[in-house]
Amino acid sequence: MITITGSILAKPETFDELLRLCLEHTRRSRGEPGCEHHSVHIDAENRMRLVFFERWADQASVLKHFAVPASGAFVAQAGKLAVSAPEIQIYRSDEVSLADFTRRT
Repeated sequence: MITITGSILAKPETFDELLRLCLEHTRRSRGEPGCEHHSVHIDAENRMRLVFFERWADQASVLKHFAVPASGAFVAQAGKLAVSAPEIQIYRSDEVSLADFTRRT
């Protein structure tokens, strides 16, 4: 499983447009093969920051997502509305149940 987190800081005058663009990107991405979760949230501590959380089945799915022309267009448009370049972190991960995680060995 691949987990992606990211954020983008809007300018006050571009926040509404950037949020609309992010929601459009998120909704489109959810329909892509291998997308298990894709969401965008408003940071409770900095209301100008939009935070992404994504979960993908595998690396191939993420690479296909990055290659979709609409994804590239989103990054270009969002960058024009942001204070600075978006941040992104990509992790390889395995899901662990809470019971297994908290079990003492």
